[in-house]
Amino acid sequence: MDTYILVHDIGTTHSKSCLYRLDQSLELVATALEEYPLYVMPNGGAEQNPDDWWSAICRGTAKILANHDPQSIKGMAFCAQMQGFIPVDITGTALRHAMIYMDNRGVEQLRRGLRSGPIKIEGMNAFKLLQALRITGGASASAKDPVWKYLWLRDNEPDIFQAMHQWMDVKDYLVLRCTDQFTFGYDSAHATFLFDTRPDQLRWHTGLCRNYEVNPAHLPPVIHATDVVGTLTPAAAHDLGLPETVSVFGGGGDLSMITLGSGSMDTNAVHAYIGTSGWVVATVEKRMTDINGMVASILGAVPGKYNYISEQETSGRCLQWVRDHLALDEIGIYLEQRTVADKEAEYRSLYDYLSAVVAEVEPGSGGVIFTPWLHGNRSPFEDPYARGMFFNISLATRKRDLIRAVLEGDAYHKRWMLETIERKIPHTEKIRLVGGGARSDTWSQILADVTGRTIEVIENPENVGASGAALVCAVGLGQIQFEDIQKVVRVTKTFTPQPQVKALYDKQYGVYQQLHKQNRKLYRLLNG
Repeated sequence: MDTYILVHDIGTTHSKSCLYRLDQSLELVATALEEYPLYVMPNGGAEQNPDDWWSAICRGTAKILANHDPQSIKGMAFCAQMQGFIPVDITGTALRHAMIYMDNRGVEQLRRGLRSGPIKIEGMNAFKLLQALRITGGASASAKDPVWKYLWLRDNEPDIFQAMHQWMDVKDYLVLRCTDQFTFGYDSAHATFLFDTRPDQLRWHTGLCRNYEVNPAHLPPVIHATDVVGTLTPAAAHDLGLPETVSVFGGGGDLSMITLGSGSMDTNAVHAYIGTSGWVVATVEKRMTDINGMVASILGAVPGKYNYISEQETSGRCLQWVRDHLALDEIGIYLEQRTVADKEAEYRSLYDYLSAVVAEVEPGSGGVIFTPWLHGNRSPFEDPYARGMFFNISLATRKRDLIRAVLEGDAYHKRWMLETIERKIPHTEKIRLVGGGARSDTWSQILADVTGRTIEVIENPENVGASGAALVCAVGLGQIQFEDIQKVVRVTKTFTPQPQVKALYDKQYGVYQQLHKQNRKLYRLLNG
């Protein structure tokens, strides 16, 4: 009999529920997209309501089950944004809104916790940094890392801190809501940089917790992505309209699930992701760290594998900004799209239109360069105060030049991240591109031209995280092995670099790399 798997991809702006059928391949049967708000605050806060995630999951599941028998679903898992912080009480109830990965209110906590002391390396306390690198293979060097959110809560909301039983990441909170089990995935645990990732250890490290003033009792047990956490509780089954017999698997964060879904599982294979955020990731067999480039590896879904990641705060979110403020403005020709009931159809229609417009613009966008740092940046430099800009606008600049510049600016940043991770891994000629941005042939070609690499796009690249979560369920159910995944994931399009634009893009990329260095003090003056 066919095996049906239900997965939920929890992003920054929406949840996508996907139903898959597994036989000899993984077939996407149905999808449903549901939006929810993001609350961005003047003090650097970025929050979401966990109840909004749950409501979106329930609505999406109901739409899928309208045309499908819930009794046939054997497994469920989540793919979710990572490095969130949700304090919960003993009943598993969230005590406040989630502080998501974009939240950078922990600047002062980072300064006291890691950026103070007489001897420093790259501006960080040498003793704490070297200890963290030895034990975890990385360090909480960004104000957006979860440990600083934890300490921010202690310093600013002590009553909630006192009521906290444990802290959850996004995926782990949703698994808890389904099963009443407090757990953390290996990827989420590693991303706290409080977890001992040496192969013979793999446990919370009490010394690191002591260094950063974290109570180990606040940290849940750690499980594999393919582990069955439990079956649905009666309350969760009622909300979702599913039988209580559905097994809930550990699943994972978006990074580890997208790596699986991309099929980039060979050692040193590289994939790039264009979603709300973005990254360039290499699959490696040992821990790696580049302090200068703010790059580190975290445990992947496959035991013994690591994901070596250079992360970008806002990637596809920049095109969403274009959609809302350059295309869907008061005179935009796509204003009528706001009335479309099917949000996913709206996104596809508008983004396809934007790609068509961009394709008509000459490479280089008339000399305009866009920096995609709309909410700070993590790698190859960490700066919570950095912001986006259109550089070199002239009287000849058109709206369509600005739109193309956004896509090119994102590609410049992907090239910078790629070159950063290639300090530690061999040069690669092929990059697998996934995420919503990979649906655009124009964007894919721009990335090929800017990086000088061949770009491979897989089937349904916008659902790559959900596909990874479905594959985790398939492995957990014993239907496939991790080694089978490369056979399941299919490349459907290939884009090769055009040599005639290389010199132009090399010149503009060189300027792009200088823009942050020359404006860093001004960013801090305006946004610090």
